[in-house]
Amino acid sequence: MVTPTGSGPLAGRVPAGVSVFPMGDAHRPDRWNAVRMARLFRRLRPDIVHTRNWTCIDAIIGARLAGVPAVIHGEHGREAADPEGRNRRRQQIRRLLSPFVSEFVTVSRDLARWLVEQVRIPARKVRTIYNGVDTERYAPGDRAAARRTLGIPADWSVAGTVGRLDPVKDQIGLLRAFARANKGRHALVIAGDGPARPQLETAVRELGLRDSVRLLGERDDVPLVLRALDVFVLSSIGEGISNAILEAMASGLPVIATGVGGNVELVRDGLTGCLIEPRRPELLADALTAYFDDPARAAAHGAAGRSRAAEEFGLERMLAGYVALYGRHVALGARP
Repeated sequence: MVTPTGSGPLAGRVPAGVSVFPMGDAHRPDRWNAVRMARLFRRLRPDIVHTRNWTCIDAIIGARLAGVPAVIHGEHGREAADPEGRNRRRQQIRRLLSPFVSEFVTVSRDLARWLVEQVRIPARKVRTIYNGVDTERYAPGDRAAARRTLGIPADWSVAGTVGRLDPVKDQIGLLRAFARANKGRHALVIAGDGPARPQLETAVRELGLRDSVRLLGERDDVPLVLRALDVFVLSSIGEGISNAILEAMASGLPVIATGVGGNVELVRDGLTGCLIEPRRPELLADALTAYFDDPARAAAHGAAGRSRAAEEFGLERMLAGYVALYGRHVALGARP
């Protein structure tokens, strides 16, 4: 595994036996980064280099300069600054690099369509492998105990979200929607951190929600946070595929999500949750109220969502997809 720094929140989750090669000072956003990566790849001699998203695009060039037999490029979501993927320059660079990529892998059919129809990558080079969720770690549990941990009364109706606090996630819109739906004895939980936190703190004060909103910050106990909820909400204006939605479904929660990106491939409207237009807090407020007022419907949608997560988005299914992908390319061009 080649990383920019070798540190960060995922460093402690790398399995034993996996070698990590931090680029350190050698990783700089300049035209020579591909050359530096080529030097590393010549030393490592991999059969496959798998790059991910725009920030690793120069590794495609580095891998080919080093003579790596196969290069797989993954698209896991568009950039936060360009949620609809309309940046012409980045489209052109992806298209120019396409001949050097053995196969493109997306985590949603929406991203696959974008690559084919807008970026104009040949369809034969694009496949989709959905992200998987650990349905043992993310599962329904003791809701009352989870609420005690978070300081929320057991008999309140609780909505929540998990994710980076960023304008593309539109948590400000979620706060405005919750302010409309809040009739007392309701709570909103927001787990995560990011650049939009100051704006959210201001909005909580201005909307008079100090007693009912919990800004939890970054958490390492997300399964517990989800067990405290009655309904999960994702208010993003753009998504690739949402791991947070998958985790909420596995946790047995109904999901209210904006109908953008891969969200529509996860949430079955009216069966496992509710899809709404983005940037429409009044519609989000109506969806929240509908679940708050009908706990039986919320429970039924949550149960259906968990079944769907286990049957269609389990970790084993995702792993099988990548094992087959890598195996095919190793067979085609492995080093002697």
